[in-house]
Amino acid sequence: MSKHEKLLARLLSRPKDFEWSEAVTLLGHYGFETLTGSGSRRKFVHLQTKQVIDLHKPHPGNILKTYIIKELIAGLKEGGFICE
Repeated sequence: MSKHEKLLARLLSRPKDFEWSEAVTLLGHYGFETLTGSGSRRKFVHLQTKQVIDLHKPHPGNILKTYIIKELIAGLKEGGFICE
């Protein structure tokens, strides 16, 4: 099982300790580029489809909240990158 497959499986299990860096790595694998917005919002734009996934970067910690994990999964499903 590859690194991104392990990260995807971990994301889909909706862990309580999924980190921002893991989300960025996974989105990068699927071809998303990070755009810095105002404040803690970060937009991830797919380079080919122009799909945007807008997430709130956690602070001061690095652990994603449950609603952010759900938004990330929904965005990947919407783009057809995963099916659960």
